[in-house]
Amino acid sequence: MTVQSAPLVDIRQLEKRFDLSGSFLEQLQFRNGRFTRHQEYVHAINGVDLQVHRGEALCVVGESGCGKSTVARTIMGLLTPSGGEVHYDGERIDQLNGREVLPYRRKMQMIFQNPYASLNPRMTIQQTLEEPVCFHHPAWSKAEVRDQVQDVMQSVGIDPDWGVRYAHEFSGGQRQRISIARALAVDPEFIVADEPISALDVSIQAQVLNLLMDAQESRGLTYLFITHDLAVVEHFGTRVAVMYLGTVCELADTKTLFASPRHPYTQALLSAIPRLEDDRPNHIRLHGEVSTPVNLPSGCVFHERCPYANERCKQEVPRLIGSDTGGQVACHAVQEGRL
Repeated sequence: MTVQSAPLVDIRQLEKRFDLSGSFLEQLQFRNGRFTRHQEYVHAINGVDLQVHRGEALCVVGESGCGKSTVARTIMGLLTPSGGEVHYDGERIDQLNGREVLPYRRKMQMIFQNPYASLNPRMTIQQTLEEPVCFHHPAWSKAEVRDQVQDVMQSVGIDPDWGVRYAHEFSGGQRQRISIARALAVDPEFIVADEPISALDVSIQAQVLNLLMDAQESRGLTYLFITHDLAVVEHFGTRVAVMYLGTVCELADTKTLFASPRHPYTQALLSAIPRLEDDRPNHIRLHGEVSTPVNLPSGCVFHERCPYANERCKQEVPRLIGSDTGGQVACHAVQEGRL
């Protein structure tokens, strides 16, 4: 792989487990006449491999609880991975300490899902936007900081006069614009957007999406966009990664994925999109219960609901392999030509 084609963000075999066992004493259980230690985990991410290339918008989709937001927060260092590696621009960053990771904090920013909770209610908008600029540029004068904040406010359609007001004085769409401005204030290269429009009215969602796309074009940004809205993906994404129970089951460019999905879960997911077409395929109904991330099934995590599953699917975990459509799919049925 050449330097030019190297990914900006590269995560390898990423895992994240959350301990449900409690303290050591809570883990002890008396069984068959002796004490045993019982530990239980939520397996939120299970061996995820993803590469985000410069200038693209990689969308991660899947149902609630599949691990999308956990992947985002682990990449950003808000959660410590239980296994695997996170690389940024060729350098591994998941093991860096607080001082060593500081240069990457400016390059990597995050837009959170809920604009009502992500802004400090005790700070004015001016203070909210000045804080990251002052932190990452301690040598800047007050005038330079003020000019930077005014420029970024204007770029996202915020009146600089709003700076003296507080977050509770704004609507949800305005608050999310402020959150986007906060992320852009330090001139980042990479932005993780964790369902940034899901808490907004439909009439406002398009405005925020267009704002993100304009910022990408004018600033050369790279996005990891977390969402469950497939219509947004089709409009916004360069490539799409489909997740199910903490694993990536399919990865392809947007047009290819929507035109010819390969994985059975992706096919079922896309068949649920309402479309005004006479020749659209019938809605695929999945049977069986959704497994929990506490007690993951053996083999393929989707085999209990998959109509094409065989004995191999129940025993062996599939790996992402190249498909004939140019993407990647983790499915034994596709690999064996049964689907």
